[in-house]
Amino acid sequence: MIVITGAAGFIGSNLAHRLKAEHDLLLVDHPLTATKAANFVGLKGFTFLEHDAFLQQLEADRLRPDAIFHLGACSATTEMNWDYLRRNNVEYTQRLWTWCATRERPFLYASSAATYGDGAKGFDDRTPPTDLTPLNLYGKSKNDFDIWALEQKLTPPRWAGLKFFNVFGPRESHKGRMASVAFQTYKQILATGGMKLFRSGDPAYADGGQLRDFVFVDDCVNHMLWLWKNPHPGGVFNSGTGQARSFFDLAKAVFVALGREPNISFIDMPADLAKQYQNYTQAETAKLRGVGCNVPATSLEDAVRKYVAWLEQTAKA
Repeated sequence: MIVITGAAGFIGSNLAHRLKAEHDLLLVDHPLTATKAANFVGLKGFTFLEHDAFLQQLEADRLRPDAIFHLGACSATTEMNWDYLRRNNVEYTQRLWTWCATRERPFLYASSAATYGDGAKGFDDRTPPTDLTPLNLYGKSKNDFDIWALEQKLTPPRWAGLKFFNVFGPRESHKGRMASVAFQTYKQILATGGMKLFRSGDPAYADGGQLRDFVFVDDCVNHMLWLWKNPHPGGVFNSGTGQARSFFDLAKAVFVALGREPNISFIDMPADLAKQYQNYTQAETAKLRGVGCNVPATSLEDAVRKYVAWLEQTAKA
């Protein structure tokens, strides 16, 4: 039996769909909303537990999973209740780690690219987490756990934390305003025929020329599965393409995938967002390749084409 926490979420549900054919699944999450329950469509024969009940049963030895993929967390970058984030994102993860370490089970968990803060020290997963300064409490909670994990002498037999970059792909619509720009572009094109991107506030970047490491969710799942199945030194790894692309490129790819001429215009960035906006992110992937994970990244255009095809097919279902 494989456990996936955060299983009704974006990355967790895609992992569940990938594993469903070969493994018994125990899917863990908060009580399901209608939009998140839709991510389980097509899954059969799994067991579902709410996250608190799962932890209680696990620590009471009523469950003996073969591996735990821990993708559940409070991911709101605006959350200001540190006590809640500490309990939910740090201490909960520590308890899962401890169970996996003492029972000798693999443990893979979601860290975050938010741990890199403003990017002043780069986006290299070889940088010690103690040297990083996240910009918000969510990023701090993820970085605090990374620091703790790397200090432990008792570890799961195979473990990895993954710092996901700008992930996009199927089963993210429940995220609403926090869904990817690829999804927002698709919806806006259908509604208005065009897409509005933010103007640049930095003369070094053209409007729409701000750069992100856009990574297809299938690639993130590939990284997790490789790190689970193959021997390697435990550690924290970036999950990205290693190639930054512009928002203009992303939006244009959605138009092309829909068979339409690009119709992209620009609007001013909200003042509160401009204060903490990053014009550039790009995952350094040498560490992941160095342990033998040479899974090729899906190109932006191919990923968008696959995603739009999935969205179109889902809309017809």
